Amino acid sequence: MSQQSAASKPSLQGVRIKARKGAVKAHAKHEPTVFRDQLYKYLEAVPEADFDAVTNKLIQAGSNLELLKYADPLFEAILIGGLIQPGGGYIDDGAPVCPFTVFNAKEPAEVDDIRKYVEVLNKLIRRYKYLQKPLEESALPTILQYIHKWSPAQKDKLGITIGLLMSQGLASASCLQSLAKDHLLKNDVSIDVITLIFRAYLVDQSMDHLSATLKRGGVKDLLVFFPPNKREGKFLEEHFKAAGLNQVAEWYAKKQYAVVKEGIVKDLTELCEREEPPEQIIAAIKSRQEASPIPDTELIQCIWQGLMASVDWSARPDQIEGLALREVGKYAPILEPFCKGPKTEVALINVVQVYCYEDTRIIKAFPQILKVLYNKDCISDQAIIYWYQKGSKPQGRQHFLKSTEALVKFLQEQEDDDSDDE
Repeated sequence: MSQQSAASKPSLQGVRIKARKGAVKAHAKHEPTVFRDQLYKYLEAVPEADFDAVTNKLIQAGSNLELLKYADPLFEAILIGGLIQPGGGYIDDGAPVCPFTVFNAKEPAEVDDIRKYVEVLNKLIRRYKYLQKPLEESALPTILQYIHKWSPAQKDKLGITIGLLMSQGLASASCLQSLAKDHLLKNDVSIDVITLIFRAYLVDQSMDHLSATLKRGGVKDLLVFFPPNKREGKFLEEHFKAAGLNQVAEWYAKKQYAVVKEGIVKDLTELCEREEPPEQIIAAIKSRQEASPIPDTELIQCIWQGLMASVDWSARPDQIEGLALREVGKYAPILEPFCKGPKTEVALINVVQVYCYEDTRIIKAFPQILKVLYNKDCISDQAIIYWYQKGSKPQGRQHFLKSTEALVKFLQEQEDDDSDDE
């Protein structure tokens, strides 16, 4: 027994014992500065304007340094030239500015110049795809929440950089939510940075593209980036128009119109279903229009949609056309006060055209519906003729033009007779 106990116990050879995740994280708290210093060594010898050489050095660093573990320090060094300490500002340990950083771009900041720095990040992230998530979920939100700490020139460079990163799909718009913090809303800091980001984004992409990016990033309303006392559509539109970004102002206005239009259609449908008198329905529409005005051409479309949504279309197929004509005649007094001119009248004809195209049960009733609207003074003969000649929508155009030939010919002859009488 004594010999057995004296013998060496078996052991596992070549087995790597993993450290616990908690211990690794705790240890990592003290290592970002070490990582930064190692990163600097790769970049120190590279000429400042040699972006290809910088890219190669960063990719080479990825083979030896733990870029995923230190993604935040990596992007902080490249974007703002150093590591951020809690509360903002650089860690004060005497370290120099990163040899390669966006803050080294020439002033005043220009998109074409900043684009070279973004291209380095693009190539680095394409090589190491795992870096994209920490960039958009951690590094950018952290940098943006301290953006008030940087000088105006640095803010410009950072705003343009983020705009280009977003336009190239390297970062999502979710990072912008850091700009909704209270301390950034003061003195228009947030909205000024948003403006820089949007201006850079729209150099390469359309407003529709930006809209989709904002939606995917969970940015539902731009007003959250304005101070509380300026959270109205008029302030937003004035701001972006003054900044030369009319497309943003127009997009927002259309978006608000959509919300208002949905409300009008819903309210109108409910009023009709309750069989309220036309006078009360007209008053309700005018009240809504005063509170949240939309263009007359948009309003007339909403009124038509709301009125038609209240109709019970469960009649027999052979009675549907007759039902449509009766309902249009019934609701014409509600439409008439809002048919204020040629543009509105043509808009009404077009919404009727599209409605008949989409509901094939009443497609043949289109000319008769126009006659009812004409007889009820909702549309004029000039509006019908203009629509026929060059104002129709593409949906079912050939069918509707052919079906209204006789009506248009009659109106033209009547117009000619009236001019002869004069």
